[in-house]
Amino acid sequence: MAAHAAMPARRHPSTHGWGLPLTLGFAYGFWAAAIVREGGIIDWGEVVLGIVSGAVLAGAVYAMRRWGHVLPREVHAAAWGVLAGCAVGFLFSLSNPSVLSATVLGLIIGAGTTIAAFYWLYTHEDVKAVERAVARRRR
Repeated sequence: MAAHAAMPARRHPSTHGWGLPLTLGFAYGFWAAAIVREGGIIDWGEVVLGIVSGAVLAGAVYAMRRWGHVLPREVHAAAWGVLAGCAVGFLFSLSNPSVLSATVLGLIIGAGTTIAAFYWLYTHEDVKAVERAVARRRR
C-alpha cells in the first residue's frame, strides 16, 4: 500500500553530504600531524593535533556545503576564501615560519579562493530561482 501524499519520503543515507568533508578532514589531519612530526617518533600530541585539526576542517567544510547556499553569493564566496586561507595558513604555520609569512600566504590563498568561488557561484547560479526571489521582493 502506498503512503499518504503528505507523508515525507524516507531518505537513504548517502556519502554525498559527508564523504568529501570526511576525506578532506582525514587528509588534512594526517598532513598536519606529519608536518609537526618532522620525521621523528609519533607521540600523542601529534595524534591529538591531527584529529582535532581534521575534525575542525571536516566540520567547517560540511557546514559550508550544507548551509552555505543560504548566504548571498558574495558572502558565500568570502566564506570559502576564509576557510581555505585559514586552513593553508595554519598548515604553513606548523612548519615554523614567521607569523608574517604564514599570514601572507593565507591571505593570498584566501583571496584566490574567494575570486574563484565567486566566479563559480556567479556562473552557476539558478537564474529562475533568482528571478522568483526578486519578484517576491517586489510584491
